[in-house]
Amino acid sequence: MEKRERVAKSFKTFLGLIIFLLVVSFIFVYSSSSVYALERFGTASYFIQKQLVGLVLGIIIAFVLLFIPSNVVAVASPFLLFIALTLTGFTLVPGLGIKIHGASRWVNLFGFAFQPSELLKYSFIIYVAHVIARYSRHRSTNTRAHVLLLFVVGITSALLLIQPDFGLMVTLCGTALLLWFVAFVNWRYIILLGSTGIPVFAYLIYKEPYRLRRLLAYLDPWQDPQGAGFQVIQSLIAIGSGGFWGVGISYSRQKFFYLPMQHTDFIVSIIAEESGFIGISILILAFILLLYFGMRMAWGFRNLFSVYLVLGYIWLLSLQAIINFCVVAGLFPTKGIGLPFVSYGNSSLVCSLAMLGIIARCVQEEGQVSYSLYPNLQLE
Repeated sequence: MEKRERVAKSFKTFLGLIIFLLVVSFIFVYSSSSVYALERFGTASYFIQKQLVGLVLGIIIAFVLLFIPSNVVAVASPFLLFIALTLTGFTLVPGLGIKIHGASRWVNLFGFAFQPSELLKYSFIIYVAHVIARYSRHRSTNTRAHVLLLFVVGITSALLLIQPDFGLMVTLCGTALLLWFVAFVNWRYIILLGSTGIPVFAYLIYKEPYRLRRLLAYLDPWQDPQGAGFQVIQSLIAIGSGGFWGVGISYSRQKFFYLPMQHTDFIVSIIAEESGFIGISILILAFILLLYFGMRMAWGFRNLFSVYLVLGYIWLLSLQAIINFCVVAGLFPTKGIGLPFVSYGNSSLVCSLAMLGIIARCVQEEGQVSYSLYPNLQLE
């Protein structure tokens, strides 16, 4: 009973934090995008209207998923991952894929444009949670888990590199590695992956000139202030302009076509400019609490699939947040990763809310449902 109460209370706080982030998102997506939207589309509310559509659609999908048993989701995870990989592959097909800023990350099907990699990252987490929960408990099936995970990580990484989406590849691999470590706790695997992964990581950066330029711009953006270093410099100007209290909501200067992607990847810079140190500190605290209550909720589950699903979800969100905060502060090279639940992006918002619906189902089932798929996998 104590664990069930902990799961329920943690989920309520977790949900409250996400609602807070969504409120922040709507305030600052409008503030950061209004000038660009008015210039480009003739209405200052263009992006906020689209974000509202994504919110409504995401809530509807989450509500539907609330009625689907989590063991059904687990069994369907290979099929979901296959669909996500196929749709992501469509981005490379001429006529279907849409190339933006040199990367083919969007697909146009039946007149609707969306980013299938957002579906891929959550179906990937569901599948990894399913494999680890099913095969990690007994040594006799550990090898099968390793083979399946290595195969899926390899296929997913290769597809994301072709797009290219190096940032998402690193995020997914990092999340899978964390889950792998928690499940198997074997330093030999970590050392092996690290010894092979670091050289591969270095080669992938060196292989693509734009990645090398981003790395050099990260090390010293002032070497190329009008080129590779421009975005980082403008971001730092926005952050510095905010001071302690900020210049006030809607009073940002950098959104006047100085800072690119001001409502997506670099929305944190505008938040820092308009709300200052105090505002950005509250935002960072919200993500720290999100991680804490997500972990607290995960370790309260008795079913291993729910444990690894929530751990994967919260670690994925946390890694994305860490990367985004570090990029806008000039601590990491630019990666094209937005801030979860805050940056503008319908594909990301819909998929994130859908995943939240699956987790809500896991919370609802805790202590009430017998999981025939994992009959022996109980933590207590």
